[in-house]
Amino acid sequence: MDKDNDHKQPIIAICYDFDKTLSPDDMQAQGFIQSVGFDAEEFWKKSNTLAKNNNMDQNLAYMYEMSKESIGKLYITKEHLGEYGAKIKFFPGVENWFDRLDAYGKKRNVVIEHYVISSGLKEMIEGTAIADKFKRIYACSFYYGEHGNAIWPAQSVNYTNKTQFLFRIEKGVLDVYDQRVNDHFQPSEMRIPFSNIIYIGDSDTDVPCMKLVNEYGGYSIGVYNPDTCDKTKVFKIYKDGRIKLFAPANYTDGSEIDTMVKSIINKISASEPIDNCYLKCHDEVARDNRTSEEIEQDNLISNLEESDSFARTHEIIKKCLGYKTWSQERTCRLCNIAKDNSQVFSIIGDYVTCPQKSTR
Repeated sequence: MDKDNDHKQPIIAICYDFDKTLSPDDMQAQGFIQSVGFDAEEFWKKSNTLAKNNNMDQNLAYMYEMSKESIGKLYITKEHLGEYGAKIKFFPGVENWFDRLDAYGKKRNVVIEHYVISSGLKEMIEGTAIADKFKRIYACSFYYGEHGNAIWPAQSVNYTNKTQFLFRIEKGVLDVYDQRVNDHFQPSEMRIPFSNIIYIGDSDTDVPCMKLVNEYGGYSIGVYNPDTCDKTKVFKIYKDGRIKLFAPANYTDGSEIDTMVKSIINKISASEPIDNCYLKCHDEVARDNRTSEEIEQDNLISNLEESDSFARTHEIIKKCLGYKTWSQERTCRLCNIAKDNSQVFSIIGDYVTCPQKSTR
């Protein structure tokens, strides 16, 4: 539950990879790479070779190549990257997908939030027509100098560290520099439990997130290009147990993925009352601050109340006599049992001094 949600509605987080999930191609290949004199295949080969030869993170390698190859040709600034982002093309239905799902969630009495978790460039995504649909955009980004030009990587999001952002979303600790993401939270303190998270991606780079979401009770969906209908990647991650669902990346109203996600929303909405009961019970148990000795004493008292044989009663009382210290409340409970059971009374009477109100 969102503690800032006045209506206490459940929140569903839909998390997206970006390239080849929402857009049919890498974002850098839709204008930027060409503007520095490369075709996409040549640029990525150069970048990946740099990473391999220097034991380097692939994302840091492409960011370095972007910076190096732009020298003398263009400045890398937030504004320029945003302009390239504005040229990014999307799969069918993407641009009105978010508003449609938000409206559907409202009908089902749930709040829908959208997040990007991408190895692409945050500044480009922020330039797209859909940027304002996301509560957070987690992606690679540059640090900009006093003249506004990119001078250093500020954030690198690769396929393994993508998972940290799922924990941030779960706990509501959304800022990347906020170390509270490592703190322990009780289940009821989770802003969006994993069971309310949907992850949508297209390939092996999404596997850690898909696996994590699945293992914690959420939903991972693989998508493939609806024009080529090449299902090689989704078949692989399905066979590896990373996803349970896949569909073409066609986000139009009534499409296969539209129906899937709405069905998940229905399921979460319907299960919310019992989930709340579970959290209530969990919280009550978590607030139990009895010592292990006190818990054992309470269990012995309960067992004594339910005992239906002399041997069992005698065994329980022997265990009771092993404890030298009893609270007044527990002593009263023992004595009240003895009042109704002469066998118990005769055994414990010599060892336990009952408060006046509990004696015969």
